[in-house]
Amino acid sequence: MKKENKVFYKKLLFLVVPIALQNLMSAMVSASDAIMLSLLDQDSLSAVSLAAQVQFVLSLFWAALTIGATILAAQYWGKKDIQAVEWILAIVLKFSVLVSFVFFAGAIAFPRMLMRIFTNDDTLITLGAVYLRIVSWSYLFAGVSQIYLCIMKNSGRTGRSTVFGSVSMGMNILLNAIFIFGLLGVPKMGIRGAAVATVLARGIELILVLAECARKDVVRIRLKYLRSSNPVLLKDFWHYTSPVLANELVWGCGFTMFSVIMGHLGSDAVAANSIANIVKNLIACLSLGIGSGSGIIVGNELGTGALERAKEYGGRLCRLALLAGAASGLLLLLCSPLILAVSGNLSRQAGGYLQGMLIMCSYYMIGKSINSTVIAGIFCAGGDTKFGLLCDLITMWVIIVPVGIIAAFVLKLPVLAVYFLLNLDEFVKLPAVYCHYRKYKWARNLTRDMSRSDQG
Repeated sequence: MKKENKVFYKKLLFLVVPIALQNLMSAMVSASDAIMLSLLDQDSLSAVSLAAQVQFVLSLFWAALTIGATILAAQYWGKKDIQAVEWILAIVLKFSVLVSFVFFAGAIAFPRMLMRIFTNDDTLITLGAVYLRIVSWSYLFAGVSQIYLCIMKNSGRTGRSTVFGSVSMGMNILLNAIFIFGLLGVPKMGIRGAAVATVLARGIELILVLAECARKDVVRIRLKYLRSSNPVLLKDFWHYTSPVLANELVWGCGFTMFSVIMGHLGSDAVAANSIANIVKNLIACLSLGIGSGSGIIVGNELGTGALERAKEYGGRLCRLALLAGAASGLLLLLCSPLILAVSGNLSRQAGGYLQGMLIMCSYYMIGKSINSTVIAGIFCAGGDTKFGLLCDLITMWVIIVPVGIIAAFVLKLPVLAVYFLLNLDEFVKLPAVYCHYRKYKWARNLTRDMSRSDQG
């Protein structure tokens, strides 16, 4: 038993730490945007925060595609079927590039229309449109790199994936400073500089990914697979991914509605909410790392047919998620004075909002940590993807969003009261998540004998 424990924690360490680090670097980019733009003015901070909601919606598609890829790739990698993993990579990549191009075209052609979804403030719309036109080019680069980085995590190269992502994010932070403030002889570009920095950083990430893909001893992007089709894996992929995609859109669009609601409560509410979200993302890195790692760990075991061990690992991961969520919430509370001090350029009203929001974010971490591990990790590892869709559909669109709209625009409750109601979503679904977990419908081996299947 001790040896088995060692194996489990070694797997966890080598997966969770790199993924958490990569999540941290990504969150730090948003944090650097917020800090640097807040030094310019509050409107720049608010405009970029709202414009970033377009990429957030696009990231929902990327998240669904990468979760779908992980469902199959983790199990086939556990089964040592490398050819199947390369087929999965080709299938996911084609859809990712298509979706990324659609968002790119929309942001280039209709940036003001997109901004009007999130705010009716003309100043924020104008500033956000400028940012969107430039940053949209990064969507094309990330549409390729994000998928390959996902496959790297599922094929024993989590460390290299983290290095590539961290280099990109580190460059983004550095270039933010250079282009926003005009350092090293570069003209001061303000909000345009933040967009240019993102595009260049994503370009660097893509170059690193393509260089890795050129190696002969790794899972690679193969042109013959991109040009052809594998009907068996394509059918399996969409069977398990369609509910995930619907779930991501249901949850994500509901979450975007939170920004729409806050966006119509004034610039102070937008600025405070944007910083609170960035802080949540920074502090939640470990919890989200456990969630992502759990899908791979449990999926590997299910792919080898070790269902009982997968159940045991699932229980351990749930307990770790609870501890990580509690620790993250405590850390957030301890960091609150520093966060408020760094955000000193906010108006007094926005600073007051932020103080209250940070307190609410601290306990939100517990529910977020558990649900990301169980729903997006453990359930998806065994192809149990429909529960998450139903759960979020009811939670977000039957309960939380209607309550938030009524609270904000009918009852006209204070901003912090509205924020409190909007952040109950993770706790509303916890009882149903626990009951479904105990049924163990997720403990399934999804792999096929590809030597007997149509390889396309």
